[in-house]
Amino acid sequence: MNLEDKALENKALVALFEGLDTSGVSDAMDKLGLPGQCLGVAPLDNYSQVVVGPAFTVQYVSASVPPGTVGDFIEDVAPGDVVVIDNGGRTDCTVWGDIMTQYAGTRQIAATVIDGVCRDVNKALGDGYPIFSKGRFMRTGKDRVQVQSVNQPVSIGTARVCSRDIVVADANGVVIVPRARAREVATVARQIESVEADIRARIAQGKSLKEARAALGYHSLQRKV
Repeated sequence: MNLEDKALENKALVALFEGLDTSGVSDAMDKLGLPGQCLGVAPLDNYSQVVVGPAFTVQYVSASVPPGTVGDFIEDVAPGDVVVIDNGGRTDCTVWGDIMTQYAGTRQIAATVIDGVCRDVNKALGDGYPIFSKGRFMRTGKDRVQVQSVNQPVSIGTARVCSRDIVVADANGVVIVPRARAREVATVARQIESVEADIRARIAQGKSLKEARAALGYHSLQRKV
């Protein structure tokens, strides 16, 4: 598959999740028996939009002696990608700051997800660049960590992320959808959202919550089939 075909495929997969959020996707993942919720990774701000994009994965490890580089991988990230950084959950040093935020914005990168911390948060907040992390801390990662691999499987919270998996992120957090299951997950998520919309409509018509839920099978919506 050439670059143009890959870009078209990415666009088609992202479009599957238009109008969905992490809650609906998470319920669909539960129903299908798939893990993918990134425990402990939170949005830097209460973003009003949902971010969806293919993962560009990066793994950091503790620096060698002499130390290696934090890397210039950002040059290889395509517009619309989500940078997914595994720093082993470290909160004592950062792997993302204002220079990376600025460059990511100019390249139209969709967002950054970090199993670790970020810094220079005023730049990200001011630019409206979405970051999802385990917190914020000012100390640099230079000479403390180094890039171990790019576009290899990584761990974010308790979730495994492979290169080009579909990342869905919003004010609730981050969910990773295995690329091969993206269509199935999106279809189930839409089915669940349709039922929940019907429940909300019945409540608006004066039905009790118990009646509406019972009529539409709410309690088994995300249960494995």
